[in-house]
Amino acid sequence: MEQSRIQHIIEKISTAKIAVYGDFCLDSYWIMDERGSEVSIETGLQAQAVARHYYTPGGAANVVANLSALNPAQIQVIGTIGDDMQGRELRSQLENLGADTKALFVQKEDFNTYSYLKRLVDGQEEPRIDFGVYNERSNETDQKLLAAIEQALQDSDALIFNQQVTGSINNESFIAQTNALFEKYNNKIVMLDSRHFNDRFENTFLKCNDREIASLNGQVIHPGEDVPVTEVKKYGRAVYEKYKKPVFVTCGERGIIAFDKTGAQEVHGLQLKSKLDTVGAGDTAISAITLCLAAGFAPIEAATFGNFAAAVTVQKLYTTGTANAQEILAVSQDPDFIYNADLAENERSAVFLQDSEFELCEPGVLGKLGQIRYAVFDHDGTISSLRQGWEEIMEPVMMKAILGKHYDTVDSQAFHRVLGQVKEFIHKTTGIQTIFQMEGLVNLVREFGYVPEQEMLDKFQYKALYNEGLMEMVNKRMEKLAAGELGQEDYTLKGAIAFLHELKERGVTMYLASGTDAEDVKHEAEMLGYAHLFDGGIYGALKDYTKFSKKMIIEKIINDNNLQGNELAVFGDGPDEIREGRRAGGISVGITSNEVQRFGHNPAKRPRLVKAGAHLLIPDFSQYKKLINLLFQENVKYADA
Repeated sequence: MEQSRIQHIIEKISTAKIAVYGDFCLDSYWIMDERGSEVSIETGLQAQAVARHYYTPGGAANVVANLSALNPAQIQVIGTIGDDMQGRELRSQLENLGADTKALFVQKEDFNTYSYLKRLVDGQEEPRIDFGVYNERSNETDQKLLAAIEQALQDSDALIFNQQVTGSINNESFIAQTNALFEKYNNKIVMLDSRHFNDRFENTFLKCNDREIASLNGQVIHPGEDVPVTEVKKYGRAVYEKYKKPVFVTCGERGIIAFDKTGAQEVHGLQLKSKLDTVGAGDTAISAITLCLAAGFAPIEAATFGNFAAAVTVQKLYTTGTANAQEILAVSQDPDFIYNADLAENERSAVFLQDSEFELCEPGVLGKLGQIRYAVFDHDGTISSLRQGWEEIMEPVMMKAILGKHYDTVDSQAFHRVLGQVKEFIHKTTGIQTIFQMEGLVNLVREFGYVPEQEMLDKFQYKALYNEGLMEMVNKRMEKLAAGELGQEDYTLKGAIAFLHELKERGVTMYLASGTDAEDVKHEAEMLGYAHLFDGGIYGALKDYTKFSKKMIIEKIINDNNLQGNELAVFGDGPDEIREGRRAGGISVGITSNEVQRFGHNPAKRPRLVKAGAHLLIPDFSQYKKLINLLFQENVKYADA
């Protein structure tokens, strides 16, 4: 979706009037710090010290917070709170968000405000403490709520009906009377998001997740289990056909699927490199989607906008965050989509081309082949193995940077928690410029908090530390190469050089583009004897890192040569170049190379390349003749799946 369209949506939703019925909750966050604790004189027990605490809207109140962040014309809340300090704090927060709270009714008996106390110890959440578990909403309160719902259906552009708390609807008559209202106002937008009663309400739009849509079709899904997208599409169509109202199914990192009279329309999830917290993402999605619908936009546009909004929220840690207009605009600019997430996680469903080791990830690419005139290659892990093992050098550099003087003394559990995040970060950022990886390292050092701010290095200093270790390894290998102890074949992937020569013979203009420093890339390509083949140029990271990226190179090639997408092929073992090739409309070929033996498949590379959008996966170039036949359609035998 173009930025101008996003801006148009933001402007239009500012005229929408939204009402929210639901379970209004207060989320309480206590940041614990044992360094301030003491033993109680009175009890002899160890006290637990709270370093700081804060409170945020939760449940339906978080939906209101998300609506408020996008500045609609009006927000009305319809719900129940207790006569307690949590209820007073919650009402105050809702009013500060600009919401009308006249229909937020106080029930003095048998009702405590829903509140969830979350204690955080060393960044990890302890078992939650819940308030309001034994609430019993009275018939009198229900009647007040029903009257407010009917008024909202008359006055508002849309109503969000949000139910999250077990037992929050305890009177059967409330469901029946609500359904009667939804039938009476069948022309109004009512967006249902109910954890326990999705199957009990009618005449509503529906927002649910993949497990919930499966349950509505009678399937038993275990906690944490993902439902394949193909199945989600089947279940979503069935629910739409039953109620004839749009359905929106959120699928985590796999995005959102919208169902309406046009069928199932898939919105890809976004690849995000930062640490994620998915709490509240569903509230963000339903808020953004409903605002779009209320402003008159089609379900597919609503789902796309909601997907961008949720991508903002999941990057906000330890809070049920919101997404404002500026943040949505930022995340929607050149987004990194996740493709074929189900295929990425299930190698058993891979489809290979006849008589080859080539995995076909996108069958539609076969119709685009045969027109390649330009090719962009990543270097390390794609052609060269000189830098094989760089991850093993970056990992300890990052660990020592994050833990500082605590590196040798931190307990094993904390060490492995940091290590897990470091490995995940390196995995996600393979192929991008080193300086951007070091920028991410600075954020990790700050986030973990082991190193005081005044002792932290900047991204350039961290890069220098990493390069020192890396170049020590590379230089030793280069010395053996120069001495003739090892040759070109010992530091290049099987068949890679022969493949380059085949492209050259067919008049393909080739470019080498690496996240490694430009001078080093050129020197290594020359030492390995193939620099001259890259007549388009050899590119790498510059001192002014803003002046180089693989995206810039690919865009320049397309613009300078007025290319159609299928005239460009991109080859690489990292998601960065594969993603940029896909974004540009080119043909993206992922290399799942085993860099240690320089031939064969490394299964660890496959998921990230599939998600980045690879059309085709190859382990190496050992079958380069078959690859040439396929890419140039010189022998269609290899184009049959």
